[in-house]
Amino acid sequence: MSLYINCLIFSVIVTVIVTLSLIFRCLKGLILLVVFSFLYIPMIILIVYSFNSSRLVTVWAEFSTKWYFELMHNEELFKAVGLSLAIAACAATFATLLGTLASYAVVRFKRFKGANLFSFMTTAPLVMPDIITGLALLLLFVGMGQILGWPKDRGAITIWMAHTTFCMAYVTVVISARLRELDKSIEEAALDLGANPLKVFFIITLPMIAPALVSGWLLAFTLSLDDVVIANFVTGPGAMTLPKLIFSKVKLGVDPQINALATIILLIVGIIGFISWLWMRQAERRRINETRMH
Repeated sequence: MSLYINCLIFSVIVTVIVTLSLIFRCLKGLILLVVFSFLYIPMIILIVYSFNSSRLVTVWAEFSTKWYFELMHNEELFKAVGLSLAIAACAATFATLLGTLASYAVVRFKRFKGANLFSFMTTAPLVMPDIITGLALLLLFVGMGQILGWPKDRGAITIWMAHTTFCMAYVTVVISARLRELDKSIEEAALDLGANPLKVFFIITLPMIAPALVSGWLLAFTLSLDDVVIANFVTGPGAMTLPKLIFSKVKLGVDPQINALATIILLIVGIIGFISWLWMRQAERRRINETRMH
């Protein structure tokens, strides 16, 4: 009797598992559609309403491109965009350089004294709330100003330094993951043939981690361009970034010119992201083909 009950329970469990797997397989497309709709429908709505002639963003009047023409004459917005792009590019570049050095030290030189502490301190900003990071950097800059006399005023330089600090952690994680996947035998073979470590890094290692460098740079650029919390702490009234400007304008109502600007940014970012994806895919295929040939 107990054997019969056990067999019955087992058959019920198997039936439930098979049924759930079939349901999930049938609903997989629907679940994917719901997820993508949740992600991209707000962007589509923003793009559509950027062509709305009404100043009220919640009321559709008629199709018009007047907000794009008015955007071209908005010096305040263009100044904020230029400052944000310059800060993001500089922060991403320096974060990529420092992140590459940090990840190489963590992955390739694991046994140096204080390696665990160094690894923890490098990635600590990942789990640190932005408001804590911003407050800590504010106190740092104030203390430096009082003791060293620099920086006298908080502005673009302090924003760039702050963004480099927390973007470096993300770049380090991306590049470290790529370095751990590399076949060290190629580097060791080059060293055995007489190449010095610096030459091995620039000729062999660097080309193989190039897709990770691009990914890390783009990630750091996006994080810097999007930041508003840390920038509020470490900047003064003379440096207005785009996120800060948008945040201040949204308090008084959504400006239709913001929708037009966001649409242009989405288009540019989409094109850059697509080109980067194509380049990284080709680089990965080239690397796989070269590995198979050897």
